[in-house]
Amino acid sequence: MTTRFEELDWKPTPIGDISLRRRRDPSSGDDVYEVKLGDEFLMSSLFTEGEIALARLGLAPLAHPELDVAVGGLGLGYTARAVLDEPRVRSLVVVDALAEVIDWHRRGLVPLGAALSSDDRCRLVRGDFFAMVRDGHGLDPQAEARLFHAILLDVDHSPRHVLHPSHAALYQQAGLSALARLLHPGGVFALWSNDPPDDDFVSLLAQVFHEAAAHVVEFPNPLQGGASANTVYVAGTGEALPTGV
Repeated sequence: MTTRFEELDWKPTPIGDISLRRRRDPSSGDDVYEVKLGDEFLMSSLFTEGEIALARLGLAPLAHPELDVAVGGLGLGYTARAVLDEPRVRSLVVVDALAEVIDWHRRGLVPLGAALSSDDRCRLVRGDFFAMVRDGHGLDPQAEARLFHAILLDVDHSPRHVLHPSHAALYQQAGLSALARLLHPGGVFALWSNDPPDDDFVSLLAQVFHEAAAHVVEFPNPLQGGASANTVYVAGTGEALPTGV
C-alpha cells in the first residue's frame, strides 16, 4: 500500500518537464501510475487497452514464424510488454527520446520496468525515433538500416496533434515512405492515436503501403463515466489486413 499521492521522479527535458507519479485509486485501492509533460497528461496505467491493442493489431497480420519488432515510445511499457507476450517475437528494439523514461524502467520505478529490462529479447534505446527514420540510419543503432517485421508507434496524441513540430513530417507521404523502407516485405506499421479515425490519413497510408485500416479500441473510463476510445492504424506492405478488432 502506498501513500495517496507520491511523485516518483521529475526532470526537465528538451520538450518540457516530465514527471512520474503514483497515486492510490480511492475506489479500487490499486496503485495508478501517471506521466505528465508539463501540465499535460501523457499516459496512465488506468488506460492501457489502446497500447496493448497496438501490439496485438500490429502483429496479428504477420505470418512469419520469428518476428523482429521496433516500438517507438516506451512510456509505461504496456505496448512493449504485449509485444514480448507474443511467442513468435525474437527481438524487440524500443526507442524513446527521453533517457528519463528509460531510467524509470531500469530502476524499477514502474511496474513493468524490471521485466522489460531483464528480457534478453528487449533492448531499450535512447533516440529520436522521427530523426532516425528521417535520416535513413534506421531504428537500431547497432545495425544501420536494419529491417523489421513490424514497427509500432505511440508517441504523439495523433497524426494531427503532435508533441513536437519536428514529428509532423513523419505523417506525410515522404515520412511514411521512409518508414516503409525499414520494413521487411509483408511488414506492418501500426500507430496509436487518441483521436477518432481520420479517413484522410487512412487514404495516405494506403497510398504508401499495400493496405491500411483504422481500428477503434473502446474501453471503460471510470474517471469520466461511460467509455472512451483510441484508434489504432494498421498499414501493411503486403498481405491484406483484418478489418475488425
